[in-house]
Amino acid sequence: MKKRILIIDDDPRNIFALAATLRAKQFDVASCTSASEALAKLKTDNAFDAVLIDMMMPEMDGYEAIPLIKEITPGRDLPIFAVTAQAMVGDREKCLASGADHYVAKPIDVDRLLSLLESI
Repeated sequence: MKKRILIIDDDPRNIFALAATLRAKQFDVASCTSASEALAKLKTDNAFDAVLIDMMMPEMDGYEAIPLIKEITPGRDLPIFAVTAQAMVGDREKCLASGADHYVAKPIDVDRLLSLLESI
């Protein structure tokens, strides 16, 4: 059975590239361009195997959204991957402290991401 991945990113180009890569590897992919849209989607569709969330978005960023995603999906071990261009000292720890299960820096190391997704 295909794993379902939800991509949350405000840049449609990032969604397009990541979704194309994941679909080529037999993942089922859905996407949202805002955290609020993703929260609404997760309230009605909780059949996702993982969430990839951009940490820097307007209105609501990943740091705010991750705890809300965890609230919507209590009791589920829904892996959340923080995807960010912020790769400075302390950024990984900040993402994980917000509740993310994994940290993936942009540009994305596709092989590493696929390996992480295969392990869920």
